[in-house]
Amino acid sequence: MTINVYTEQTPNPATMKFMVNKLLINGSEDFATKESAEHSPFAKELFKFNFVNGVFFASNFVTITKTEDAEWPDIEPILKEFVKGAVESEYKIKEDTSAEAPAFEGTELEIKIQQILHDYVRPAVEQDGGAISYKSFDEGVVTVELRGSCSGCPSSTITLKSGIQNLLQRMVPEVKEVVSEAL
Repeated sequence: MTINVYTEQTPNPATMKFMVNKLLINGSEDFATKESAEHSPFAKELFKFNFVNGVFFASNFVTITKTEDAEWPDIEPILKEFVKGAVESEYKIKEDTSAEAPAFEGTELEIKIQQILHDYVRPAVEQDGGAISYKSFDEGVVTVELRGSCSGCPSSTITLKSGIQNLLQRMVPEVKEVVSEAL
């Protein structure tokens, strides 16, 4: 199989989404630091580039966050070639890649919120090179964690309030607010 890699800009100017024509991982993996990539051969190799500041994998893409001093026109072709080679060489994203179905826990209301986030919000967030995970629901406040290109993105507050919060409030009247937990 010939591996094709193409890039997409994300709403976060510091991140670029590198899409491939092959499933890389079921679920997602976030490596916000070089140290966190210790058990990921793929991410560990990416962090060897001094301009890589973060790595996030989901389904058929890797989102790479660059350092402030790097410019995309200079580094994009280098990273594109590396991603192609890494996928062709079948670099592992994590040591154990067992697929897990989402396991929702909590009250009936919490499970409903998690299901909505999984079915409606997750695919849209992944389109922008990020991921969202449910943390808690307490007194009308849903707490989520944004990762990948969504972490630190200038438009993530708009996404959170205008998109996710409005959707959850329409579908689950008990939801009063949605907030993001800082990483």
